Amino acid sequence: MARAAAPLLPFFFLLLSSTSPAANGQKNRLGLTPQMGWNSWNHFGCKIDEATIQKIADAMVDTGLAKLGYEYINLDDCWAAYNRDSQGNLVANASTFPSGMRALADYMHKKGLKLGVYGDAGLRTCSKLMPGSLGYEDQDARTFAAWGIDYLKYDNCNNQNISPLTRYNRMSEALMNSGRDIFFSLCEWGVDEPATWAGSMANSWRTTEDIKNTWESMTDNIDKSNKWAPYAGPGGWNDPDMLEVGNGGMTTEEYRSHFSIWALVKAPLVLGCDISSMTPETKEILSNQKVIAVNQDKLGVQGLKVQQDEDLEVWAGRLSGDRVALVLWNSGPTEASITASWSNIGLSPSAVVDAHDLWTDEVTSSVQGNLKKTVASHACKMYVLTPK
Repeated sequence: MARAAAPLLPFFFLLLSSTSPAANGQKNRLGLTPQMGWNSWNHFGCKIDEATIQKIADAMVDTGLAKLGYEYINLDDCWAAYNRDSQGNLVANASTFPSGMRALADYMHKKGLKLGVYGDAGLRTCSKLMPGSLGYEDQDARTFAAWGIDYLKYDNCNNQNISPLTRYNRMSEALMNSGRDIFFSLCEWGVDEPATWAGSMANSWRTTEDIKNTWESMTDNIDKSNKWAPYAGPGGWNDPDMLEVGNGGMTTEEYRSHFSIWALVKAPLVLGCDISSMTPETKEILSNQKVIAVNQDKLGVQGLKVQQDEDLEVWAGRLSGDRVALVLWNSGPTEASITASWSNIGLSPSAVVDAHDLWTDEVTSSVQGNLKKTVASHACKMYVLTPK
């Protein structure tokens, strides 16, 4: 069955400069390119402990992923004790993180990594196993800074129906006044269209509900994020949620498509699998330096879906050096031919380019007018087009 056609934005949005509402508003100067790292939730859920997180950190370095830019090791829900201490401070769960967060941050920093934690803009977190930060924003931000925390994912459960702008801005200001630069990942699930207001207070903002480890969920999330492209840029990014690559719910080709399209749309590349036991196929996908380079391009322009014929889609985005990143994506059940026309991707009809396939490393020279390729079912081909 064909995917529903998401609204296609006019291509002039691809020609946006590197200045955006996000870049203009965010004051901490973090996230000038989309964040890269790992988060515990997709694979481990609440079953996290000190030894597991240290093992992930070790693997991030030992596999070479850290050298490719994956720097944040982020704890999701369930890392803290059920209640605050007698002074009202958040404390680590003593049974699962006996050394505490300061020691864990030190462990990361010695490896050249950064530590992130999870909080909530409500009374309790989504698991209800941890206190939320509503009413404790300043105190919690100072605690995070004292521990050496580098990243905060801030969720939206048990929020007492208080405006998200109010709740998230309180924590944003608290982090800015904490004395430490802390990346602020706002997780409001896209409910109140945070792309339109979060650029002044966060480094990234969720545009969708939680991703599931299925083809349907992955494609739905990326389609929902498409229309918010004009609001992303250096300092603040649309977030269709974490990567499921390597968690076993999709095929290798589907995971390659997942990684390619996340890279093109400048989504955060936050891994969600157990990288300490990943397969060679998973490592190959996550380690593709050319695809990562598209995501981390200094121009910071989010790619878009610019062409759709039922299940056959063309996504494209401007890169530095007058280049264009291109994904030909076949969401259908059978192999098909996809043609990207220069007029749809911001190139002059007379432009002559070299098309570099980022997965096979093959180069098609002197292409003019359009690029036509056969693409397998639920697969993609990804290119960088360089004018000659």
